[in-house]
Amino acid sequence: MIQKPNRMSLVEQVAEQIEQLIEQGEWKIGEKLPPEMELMEDFDVSRNTLREAIRALVHAGLLETKQGSGTTVRSKSALGAALKPYAKKATMLETLEVRLGLEKQAAQMASQHRTDADLKKMESHLNNGKQAFELKNLDQFITSDIQFHKTIVQASDNQLLIDLYEHMTDIIYSFAYDFMVMEPSFPFGQAFHLGLFQAIENQDKASAVAYVDKDMALLRESITKMMEE
Repeated sequence: MIQKPNRMSLVEQVAEQIEQLIEQGEWKIGEKLPPEMELMEDFDVSRNTLREAIRALVHAGLLETKQGSGTTVRSKSALGAALKPYAKKATMLETLEVRLGLEKQAAQMASQHRTDADLKKMESHLNNGKQAFELKNLDQFITSDIQFHKTIVQASDNQLLIDLYEHMTDIIYSFAYDFMVMEPSFPFGQAFHLGLFQAIENQDKASAVAYVDKDMALLRESITKMMEE
């Protein structure tokens, strides 16, 4: 039997608005939310409604409340908060497998939907990565590499894929940093993803996917060897 959908309660509406404000950067991770009275006035709700909404977001891992120090932002989104416990337990191979799935799909779709503006951003990140590699700036190299892949994901024109990858970036950074420290002899600077960039530029979906497969296969082989030693 089909049931009529329930309208969102006032508590759910306030919780959703707070989550949207956090995602939009109104309150950043580590920052305190405004005082309770100010929020009650802004949302035009009672103290009980506000507290219930905050309690729901605390339960979801988005906020953290400590007596005497107020409520602070713990994660940028409920999805990001949900991923964190799993990310801590994930092995390098598990992280690589998830990354492979997302980046293969992104490369294929970006080859179809990319714009000239997307290509310019990708090229800029590639150049920044190359410069960072030559200067042996590990942090900047990894950041530029992630930004390059994020631009590809954004060029996919699929918002769910974009959101999923956005919440994976911290995990991917940790993975890349740990791997580069443990395996400094790996050819990180080899071609700087030039083949992937050219495939997307030429809208060659098959070549773009093949590049990601090849790149990830090299990483998988190296990680497997490390685990066996």
